[in-house]
This record gives sequence, C-alpha cells and structure tokens, in this order.
Amino acid sequence: MTMNKTPTRILIAEDEEKLAKLEADYLQNAGFSSDILTHGDTVVPWVKQNNPDLILLDLMLPGLDGLAICREIRRFSTTPIIMVTARIEEIDRLLGLEMGADDYICKPFSLREMVARVKAVLRRLQPINADFQTRSLKLDAHSFRISAEGREVELTTVEFQLLQVLHQQPGRIFSRSKLMDMIYQDRRIVSDRTIDSHIKKLRKKLDELLPGQEVVQSVYGAGYRYDPQQGSD
Repeated sequence: MTMNKTPTRILIAEDEEKLAKLEADYLQNAGFSSDILTHGDTVVPWVKQNNPDLILLDLMLPGLDGLAICREIRRFSTTPIIMVTARIEEIDRLLGLEMGADDYICKPFSLREMVARVKAVLRRLQPINADFQTRSLKLDAHSFRISAEGREVELTTVEFQLLQVLHQQPGRIFSRSKLMDMIYQDRRIVSDRTIDSHIKKLRKKLDELLPGQEVVQSVYGAGYRYDPQQGSD
C-alpha cells in the first residue's frame, strides 16, 4: 500500500481576506495546503503549535505587525518566511531580511509570481543532493582560495569575506548595508557601489570554477544571496 505524502503546509498571514482566499486557491492548485490568519497577535502562537513549512507574512497586519512577528518567530524557528509589503520605498530597511526573512513580494503582485516565489524558497531549502555536493565550493580561509571540480582560484581578502558570509547561510538575502557592516568592521565609509564592484569581480572568479552557475545572486532592491543549488539540475 502506498502512503500519500502530506502536502506542504503554507501559513497565509494576511488581513485582506479576499486576497488571502485567492492566495490559498492558487497554492491549493499548485499542490500546497494552506491556513489563513488575519490578525497579527494570533500568528506566533499558531506557528508554535502547528509548525508550517513556509509563512507568507504581510507587513501591515493589525495587532502585531509583520516585522515584530518575524523577529519573534526567528527566536524559536527557522521556518522560511516571505514578507508581503506595499511599502516599496522602504524595502532596504524593513524587508525583514535583517530580521531573518527569506524573500519578499511587493503588492500588487501576480498570484502566479507568488506561487513561483514559494516554490523557489522551498527549493533552496531542500537538502542538496549528493551529486551536487561533489561540485560544490570548498573555501580555504587560510589561503583565501576556493576550489571546485579540481579547479582553484585565489580571492582577495574582501572577496573571500563576502563569499564566506553568503556561503555560511545559503538562501538568506543580505542587504548591501549588512554586508558592509560585516566586512568593514572598522566602520570606514564605504558606498553601496563598492560592494557591487567586489561582488562583480567575485562572480567572475566563481564562473571560472562553476561555469553557468550563478551561485551568488542579486535580489532586486534587497541585496545578495548564495544559492548552492543554482544550476544543479
């Protein structure tokens, strides 16, 4: 007898009930199960009791807002969180990525895009298969060298530090300001473009080791992330 696999469970924390029901319908059609909460104060206790596989978390919930909820959840859970916000102008500051969110969607958005984002986040968090592990990066902090598939390149100090930060938390998006704080701990004045320049050079060297695999990805309006499964299929 074949046992049915339990559907991936998504929590929709959204006070616009019509939108929440549409999201639930699209997720159901994509093979997910979903639950809806419309008030911020109910989210954290529900997550503790039910342990969903992913949370779609609206920023402007009544009661406890999305950022406060995200902070609370990160104290006890690594459940992936996608922030939903209409406050595009404040993305860098309030994204929740600094609080531990995994991605964001800006309102208004396509429901198909929402489903695609959910699938992408869940895919990034799946265990990397053994075949891809043989092709993954190895970092040597003593020599600032990285290697893969028998090839090796040397990085500058800053390039290595940037890759190390991203590599240690696959899938997490780091804003430019966060990366600057972590890399330049002497608090020197550094522009966003300096980080972009180092990332560009780092990507060029990574392409020498893993051609066609963009493992360091830019996320529009947010920053950068390391995706170890990019190009692994």
